[in-house]
Amino acid sequence: MSLLPRWRFMTDEAKALTKRVAVSAVALVLVALLLRTLLPWMVLVLVAWGLWSWTRR
Repeated sequence: MSLLPRWRFMTDEAKALTKRVAVSAVALVLVALLLRTLLPWMVLVLVAWGLWSWTRR
């Protein structure tokens, strides 16, 4: 069974819009997963940099 059963009846513009939305949604999910993985490391680096710059005063 097709995910979009009326795909063959859709206009070319509607198909293009649907594809763009799908690609955008996948990109957002990938970025969210990447940020979720990297965020603790980014915070750790920022804290370390802040401590280093504070001790160099």
